[in-house]
Amino acid sequence: MRDIQNIFIKKKILIYGLGKTGHSSYNFLKKNNETYLYDDNEKIIKNKKIERSLINLKDILKKKFDFILISPGIDKNKCKLKNYINKNSNKLITDLDVFYNNYSKNINITITGTNGKSTTAKLIYDILKFHKLDVRLTGNIGNPILFEKNINSQTIFVIEASSYQIDYSKQFKANYAIILNISPDHLERHGNMEKYTKSKCKLFINQNKKDFSFFDFKNKFIKKALKNKKLISKKINVNSSIIQKEMKKIKNQYFFTNGNKNNLAFIFALIKILKLKKKIFFKIINNFKGLKYRQQIVFNSKKITFINDSKATSFSSSLDVLEPLNKVFWIVGGIPKLGDKFLMKKNKYKNIKAYIFGRNKNYFIKQFKNKIDHEIFYSLEEATRKIIFDIKNIKTNKHKTVLFSPAAASFDSFKNFEDRGNKFNIIIKKLNVKKLDYS
Repeated sequence: MRDIQNIFIKKKILIYGLGKTGHSSYNFLKKNNETYLYDDNEKIIKNKKIERSLINLKDILKKKFDFILISPGIDKNKCKLKNYINKNSNKLITDLDVFYNNYSKNINITITGTNGKSTTAKLIYDILKFHKLDVRLTGNIGNPILFEKNINSQTIFVIEASSYQIDYSKQFKANYAIILNISPDHLERHGNMEKYTKSKCKLFINQNKKDFSFFDFKNKFIKKALKNKKLISKKINVNSSIIQKEMKKIKNQYFFTNGNKNNLAFIFALIKILKLKKKIFFKIINNFKGLKYRQQIVFNSKKITFINDSKATSFSSSLDVLEPLNKVFWIVGGIPKLGDKFLMKKNKYKNIKAYIFGRNKNYFIKQFKNKIDHEIFYSLEEATRKIIFDIKNIKTNKHKTVLFSPAAASFDSFKNFEDRGNKFNIIIKKLNVKKLDYS
C-alpha cells in the first residue's frame, strides 16, 4: 500500500454532512486545511462558529476540492450532490481515512457485521481496559474517532464501523479486522446483498501480511464476496464451535443467544492472538451487564422477564433472541428493512405470540400469516397493555418473557432506536410490571 502520510495538509476539503462525524472532522482538519461545510438539511446549521466555513450549492460547483469527506449518513445515490459526487468519486474520503493518515502507527481493532457490533466492541474495550492499556472505544459506539484527544504511540483504538463508513473509505486499514456475521440489511442503500457484503469485506482489502482478518470461512455471503480476492492478511476462521468448551465457565444469562455466543467466539479468537489472559476474558464476560436497548434485561423474576431489544431492526437480529425462549410475548413493528424475511423454525411458532404496533401492520401480518398467532395495535403502549392483560389471565406456570424486539427501523414513530427503547422502559415502569410476580 502506498505511503499516505501528510496528504491532509494544506488541502481544500469539503465536509459533506454536519452530524457528529462532520463536526468532529471539521474541528480536526480546519487548522491545517481550507475546509468548507455543507449539509442537505439547512435547518441543521445552528452553530455560529462554523458559519464562515459554510458553502452553498452554487459555490461548491465552482471550487476545485482536493477531497470530499462524506459522512456515513449521506446516501450518495439520493443526496442533493448526487451528480457532483459521482463525477468526483475519486475524491471521496471518510473520517476513518483522516484518522488512519494521522495515526497509522497506532493499533486499531475494527469490528463490523450486521448484528452484534456494539456489544462485541464494548467487550473488547473492557478486556483491554482491564489489562490497563490506553484504549479508546470509537466509531458507531462512543465518540466519532476524530474526537479523541491525548493520543500517544501506545493508544489502541477499538472501532465499530458501519458498512457506509467502510464503503466510502479509501486509505483506512485495520490491523485486526473482524466481520461478525452477514445477513440482509441496509439493502435500501446498497441495492442488493452482493454490494452490501462487498462493502463489509472491503475492510480486509487494504490489509498487509502483518494484519489479521477474522471471519467465518463458511459464511456464504463472505465466501462469494472474496471469491476473486487475494487476501494477504493472516486469516482466522471463527465460528461458535471454538468457544463451545469455554461456555461452561460463562454463567451470564446475557449470552444465552446464538448471536452472542458467536460474538464471544470472535472475542476469544482475538485475545488468543493478542496473548491476553483468559481469566480476564471470563471475568469481564460474566460481569457484563449488556448495552442499553440491546437484548437488555430490564426486569427479571422467577415468573417473568422483560427484555428491551429496541436496537433490533431486522428479523435476523430478533430471531436470535426469540429462538432459545419459551412462552414469548413479542412486541414487533416499525419500518421493515428491504429484503428482510421472517425465517424461523416451524417448531418454534407455538412458543410465540406477536403484538404488532405501528403503521406497517400489513407487512408483518403477511410475514406471520399461518405461522404465529398475532394481534394488531395502534401504539407501543397499547400493545404492551394488552400483553399485561394476557399474562394476568393466562393459565400456565411456565416462565414468560416479554420481548420488545421490533425487527424494524424506528423512524415511523420515534427519533431513533434509543428513543424507542426509552419509551418502552417508561411504559413498563408506568404499568408497574413488578406486580405481575404476585398475580
